[in-house]
Formats: sequence, structure tokens, C-alpha cells
Amino acid sequence: MINQLYDTSLGLLTDLYQLTMAYGYWKSGKAEQEAVFNLYFRRHPFQGGFTIACGLSSVIDYLNEYRVDEQDLQYIASLTGSDNRPLFEPGFLQYLRAMKLKCSVDAIPEGTVVFPNEPLIRIQGPILQCQLLETPLLNLINFQSLIATKAARMRLVAKDDTLLEFGLRRAQGPDGGMTASRAAYIGGFDATSNVLAGKLYGIPVKGTHAHSWVMSFDTEMEAFETYARYMPNNVTLLVDTYDSLKGVKHAIEVGKQLRERGYDLGAIRLDSGDLAYLSIEARRMLDEEGFEKTSIVASNDLDEYIMDSLKIQGARINIWGIGTKLVTAYDQPALGGVYKLAAIRNETGEWDYKLKLSEQAIKISTPGIQQVRRFRDNKGFISDMIFNIEAPPAGKTTMVDPYDFTRNRSFSETSVFEDLLTPIFAGGKLIYNLPTVHDSRERVREQLSCFHKGIKRFVNPHTYPVGLEKGLFDLKTDLIVKLREGD
Repeated sequence: MINQLYDTSLGLLTDLYQLTMAYGYWKSGKAEQEAVFNLYFRRHPFQGGFTIACGLSSVIDYLNEYRVDEQDLQYIASLTGSDNRPLFEPGFLQYLRAMKLKCSVDAIPEGTVVFPNEPLIRIQGPILQCQLLETPLLNLINFQSLIATKAARMRLVAKDDTLLEFGLRRAQGPDGGMTASRAAYIGGFDATSNVLAGKLYGIPVKGTHAHSWVMSFDTEMEAFETYARYMPNNVTLLVDTYDSLKGVKHAIEVGKQLRERGYDLGAIRLDSGDLAYLSIEARRMLDEEGFEKTSIVASNDLDEYIMDSLKIQGARINIWGIGTKLVTAYDQPALGGVYKLAAIRNETGEWDYKLKLSEQAIKISTPGIQQVRRFRDNKGFISDMIFNIEAPPAGKTTMVDPYDFTRNRSFSETSVFEDLLTPIFAGGKLIYNLPTVHDSRERVREQLSCFHKGIKRFVNPHTYPVGLEKGLFDLKTDLIVKLREGD
């Protein structure tokens, strides 16, 4: 669907240094050298205990339509260096013109609960092509995973209440709005106000009227009556334009008129003031007049913490309209995903494993062609182990905490597990049956139900065990020692 938003090729949706590296690979004869990159993140967002993988559908769409067209090539040809000469010679442009993606891609399905350092996507293919995919893949995965995670946190608070995404007007441009609507739905929201997202993604759309509707009439009562007259099957009345509780009274009167016509008052919406107090009073007023089934919608810069507080206060809200703090991922604007080279095929056909060293342990990458194995017992998921598929675990296996080698866990050969990374593209050809957005949304619900409630806490969440298979841990340790010794 991403390509439907643009008339132009997205081949240049990348950083310049990806092109300069690609040119360097081509000039040095390394362009076709086989390599493996892993895309992962280092920390959970929002100081939480879990993250939702999201954005794979957009990645698939992007890769399926990938091309560098003639306008792209003309622009690349116009780029110059410090000497005002072209950065790229014509032969390189011809190489890009003829290039077809040959990469194999494995990925964790959308809607899966994931953890730091686990590869969400593994790319294997010519190093030049793998390099050109770094920026767009991070762009597509980072933001959607961030929003889906924020939405899932709100779903945990809302429980069975209805969640509506109202964020388009506050989103970071049209693409940010569209992406957020999709990711929020996957994360657990029930509907969106974004009509284009409804059209393209099949997400339910909801909405009624704003304060301007009420203000355009002489009285609030006239505004409510007029709206109900013309849209009797979609009546949610915004009651706080002037006085919220008087607005509830007016809404009840209109509700009585609706019943005479065979309809009902669907909901009232509170968008300001003391939402706990006002919702409790509104519920009492509605119930006393026989409108027990009329819902109460709340909006006004809500997030999971405010929702939780309102519930503790006994608020009678059962529909939550959330915009700004969802679609902008309020309080953490980026996931911080990275894309690192993990292996490269040498001249003898063997893999040379690669590692990015750092003074910060968290920034040291993990080598190998990685897979994630998730173990479970009869209560749910218990641990994840990252291993190298070139040396897969067999029989009894041991997992080591990469940041504390004294902490380890063993699994028997009868342990129940699933490997999370799934083949998506093989040699550039799509081989994956993409789930619907509704399937991915259901996967989030199922996944979260299989984890201990401790990882779902907002304050000091439990750390779910994730580690390296002993052989991979040893490989990483040996490479660190070798690099630090200067070999």
C-alpha cells in the first residue's frame, strides 16, 4: 500500500551514504559479494517490557516495487563532489538501471512481541543491494513498531473498552498519519477517524462532529437536533462546547426524539474538564433517563497513564478517543532500530563473521546468520534464544545472557519452541503469504496473552529472558577479544 501514496519511485528513499558505499562496492568489485545484515533495536520504547513488531507489510510492498527509474538516475547523475565533478560515473548508473533485487529476506511476522537485540529482519544477498535497503527498511519498521507498541499499551489499560484513533490532524505529515493509523489498529485499536486509512487498509472508520458544528448554530440544542435529524444512525454528540452537564441534558432530549423515530443515542463525547467526575455524572444522568446503552466517549490528550488514572478514579468511560499522544509516540519519538552487517562470504565460499565493536556493551553487535527461538511451557512463553543457523542448536542447549555470562539457562531436547524468523523473499521472489491487517491485530492479542503479566507493567517491568545460544556467545566473545587485541 505504501506505493499507492506516491506517484514517484521510492528507489531514492535512502541516505546519500548508502549510495556512496554502493558505488564503492561496485568500483572495488565487491558489489555481488554475499552478505548478511540484521535489523534490530537495543531498548524497549516507553521504558516498557515489550515491543510489537510492525511494518513488515510495508517492507514487502516496498521490496516488491523496488526500482531506480530514469528520473532517479538523472538526479543521481547531477550530484557532485567537492571538486564539482560528478560523484558517480556512468557505468555505475547503468548498473543501477539494470539491477534487480536478488536478496533473501527472513522476518518476524507483524504483531509478534519482540525484545531487544532480536533480529526483526534478516537480509541476505549482494552486499551492494543489502546496503541500499538499510535506510528504507529502518524507516518502515522503526515508526510502525513504535506506534503499535504504544497502542498495545493502551489496549492493556482499556481492556474491553473501545479504542478510537483520532490522530491524523496531529500526525507528522500525511505519511505519518497513514502509517500511525495502520500501526495503531494492529496494536489493538478498534477504528480510526482516518478515512483514507479505512479505504487503503480496510480499517473500520468512526466519527461524528466537532465543536465547530455546535458553534455554527444559535443554540446547542438546535445543533444536536439538526445532526440527529440528518444522521440518525451515527449519533455521538459532543457535549462540552459550552457546559458539559447541560450538554448531556440536551443530548438526552435529542435521544428521546431519536427513539420516537426508531433510533437511539449512540454516545456522548467529553473532550475537556474533569473527565472522571463528568463521566460519572453523565452516566448517572443517562441511566436515570433510560439510556443505559448510550456510551461515553472521552478524548483530550489521553495516553495510557491518564487512562489508567481515570479508571482508578472510577471514571465511567467506555470509549476512548486518542490522537496526539498515540500518533506522535509521545515521550519517545523514535524506536532506535539499527541495521548491522553480521557476516560476509569470503573468496573460499566460507562465512566471515562480522561484529561492530564499541566501548558501550549495548552497542556491540552480534555476528552470525541469526534466528530467534522462542521456548514455552504450558503457561506461555518463557524465554528467547538467538542462535546462528550455520551452527544450529541440537539436543540439550544452553542460553547465555550476553551482558552477564554467569546467567544462563538450559533447555532439553524435548523443550517446546518455535523459530520466529520466517522466509519472506527467496532470491528476490516473494514466497510469503501476507496476513491481513486484521490477522496481525489478532496476533498481538494472542501474543500478549502468552507472556507473564510482569512484562506488561508500565513501572519497572519484568525483564523477559533473552540470550545467545552458547556457541554464538562464544563466537561473539572470541571476535571481541580478537578485535580488541588488534588482530
